[in-house]
Formats: sequence, C-alpha cells, structure tokens
Amino acid sequence: MKANFHPPQLNLLLVRSVQSIAPPIARFFYKIELCLSPDDLALLNSLKGERVLLLPNHPTFDDPIAIFLLSAQLGQTFYYLAAYEQFNGLLGSIIKQLGAYSIRRGLADRNSIAQTVELLSQDGCKLVIFAEGGCSFQNDTVMPFREGAVQMAFQAMKKTLKENKSLPNFYVVPVSIKYRYPHDMSATIEKTLGRLERSLSIDPTPNTDAYERLRAIAARVLVKIEGDYGLYHPQIARESSWNERIARLRELVLQGCEQRLGIPSVPDDPIRERTYRIEYAFKTKKDDDTSKEIIAVSEGLTNNTQNFEELLKQDELIEKSIIRLLNFDAIYDGYVAENPTKERFLDTLTRLEREVFNIDRPSPKGLRKTQIKIGSLINLKDSFADYQRDRKGTVSAITLKIQQRVQENLDKDKR
Repeated sequence: MKANFHPPQLNLLLVRSVQSIAPPIARFFYKIELCLSPDDLALLNSLKGERVLLLPNHPTFDDPIAIFLLSAQLGQTFYYLAAYEQFNGLLGSIIKQLGAYSIRRGLADRNSIAQTVELLSQDGCKLVIFAEGGCSFQNDTVMPFREGAVQMAFQAMKKTLKENKSLPNFYVVPVSIKYRYPHDMSATIEKTLGRLERSLSIDPTPNTDAYERLRAIAARVLVKIEGDYGLYHPQIARESSWNERIARLRELVLQGCEQRLGIPSVPDDPIRERTYRIEYAFKTKKDDDTSKEIIAVSEGLTNNTQNFEELLKQDELIEKSIIRLLNFDAIYDGYVAENPTKERFLDTLTRLEREVFNIDRPSPKGLRKTQIKIGSLINLKDSFADYQRDRKGTVSAITLKIQQRVQENLDKDKR
C-alpha cells in the first residue's frame, strides 16, 4: 500500500554537499543562474535565527532549483512543501533528505498540515511554500495566492504561545522569481515555431511575423482541443473571442470530469483547486489499494460513484484533461501582445509544446538569469491580535498583501 504522507528526512551532510555543487549543476542541466542583490542577501541573512516562511511565485518547474540555489548562497537549510507526486523512487528519497515533505493537493491533508505546523513552531525554521499551488507557466504575473500557508503559520504561533507563554517573531517573506534570457533568442523562437507548425500541418504565409505565426498555432491548438471533447462549433468560433472560448472550454471540461468522478461542481472555487480534486479522485480510483478512500477525499466529495465503467474507458482523456487544465489555467489571449518580451513569447511556446508534443517538461530554451527579489517583510506577530478577532479576514488580507508584494517586484523591471 502506498504511503499517504512522506515526511522530511533531513540529512544535513547531504544538504551541504548538494549545496556546494548546486550552481554548476543548475547551470549545466537546468540552464539557470541565480541573481540576488546584496541588499536582499543581507536582509535574508538577518533572519537567520528567526522563524521564516518564504512564499515565492511559481512560474516554472525549475523554481525549486532556484530556491535551493538561494539556500546554498545563504548557507542555510530550508524545508520545502512539495506535491505528493514528486516522492516516487530515488528522486523522492533524495528530496526528502534535502528537506522536502509531501502534500496531497485536492484535499485537506491532515498529516501534511500537522507537519507544517510542527516545523513552523521550531526556532529558526525556514519553510518554502509555493503559494500559487502550482506552476503558472507565466514569467511575470502571479495567480491568486492560496491562504493555507498563512493560516498554518498562525496555527504554529498559537501552538508556540500555548507551550511557551510568549509570542515569537514570525516573518513571512514575499519572494519574486523571474527569469531573463540574456542572449538573443530569435533563432530558438524560429526553430520552435517551425517544429510546432510542422506537427500541426501549418504552412505559414511568407514574411509572416513570429507573433502571427504564434497566433496561428494557438488557434489550431484551440480548435483541436475543442474537437477532442466534441465542443467545436464553427459558429461559436466565429462569434466568440478566444478568451470566451477558453473560459467555456475550461468550465465544460471541469464539469465533465467532476461528473464522471462523482465530485460536486463548485464553480466559485479556483480552477486549480477543482483540478487538484479531480486529479486526486482520478488517481485514487485507479489505485486498487486505495480505491475505497475516494468517498473521503475531501469535504467536497460525495459517495456518488456513477459511471465507473465509463470512467475507466475514458482514463486517457481524463488524464489528458487534468494536464490541460493545469497547463492552460492562467493563459489568456493577449498575454504576449500586452508585453511582447522574449520571455513571454517562450512561455507561450512552452505551453504549446507541452500540449502538441505531449511532454511534461520541454527542454530549456537557453541560459536564464534567475532574478530573485525579496519584498517587504511581514511580521505575523504584529497581526496576531487581529487574527484572534477575525481569523478568516486577517488571513485573507495578509495573503493578498503578500501576493501584491510579489507582483510589485515582478512589475518593477518589466520590459
């Protein structure tokens, strides 16, 4: 039977060893180099003995590598909250020893919550949580931050107050991660556009610029995805904007997956949250050892197991739908046009590669400078009295403030 929770198994010797070789490894395999200002480095060093919760945005799959490089530059040990799916095989064993532990997204993972509160109750703990809940695949915009991280921090403060009769400082650090290609990427963009066009049988008109070619590829992909679900209608395509078609497609796919899995639809919940519930329910149903747990996945699930045989016949499409929903969660028409940088262009090409070539992690397009900026710190000790009076309101307000500070730093050097 699979473990429901993977706790951290911190190995300080391994952490120090990997930190010592991390910069060249990151440059060679992941094509990233860390850039951190002396002021931000000094600020983080000043928090060495404090309880610290670092909340970065999550634009790429390589962000954990970037944050590990940050820990190496500081010479400190971080803990990391990571998706349950990452803890398979040798990699899972290694990341646990580097300080990672699991969370099952899509449900209230009590073991993970308890572990988080326990860690945050310890003097000098440094914990990293990617507060968007998953990759946005967008270099300079953030998705809404989830409130769980701040909520668990306040729970840890309550625990500490009860045990020690005093309230410690507790710093939340807004961390902005942004990637820059320092070199000309025109040849790479041309090559990637060509591969996508050939795969989709698109013959571009001579002298068509790169952006129009990108839109032609995106249009073909949108039609293909609508067709996969029987949702393509020429009249709707003519009369609706891309954003309207994307929104319609998302909602119908979400509802279809929820119905097949017996999950009540909650349209007001974030797309990503609904998708994680679908993902967990789907994987649980496929696992013979844990199939009975489907009834208790979360408060949002029911004991409705209708269409079980039909679901099993549709496994491939359900699984593809989960990947698509996460891949295109934050996408919208005009993302490249409103700020036509090579980073945004390549963000979009990477999404399209994931869909067209059915690959989870397209290879890096080139060397990237990973710019990490630290926003103004928030000491939760200053808001603890407010939290006691109004828990939900205080958590929501602080979470929004952190999100805004991350976005502000991403906006400072837009070009």
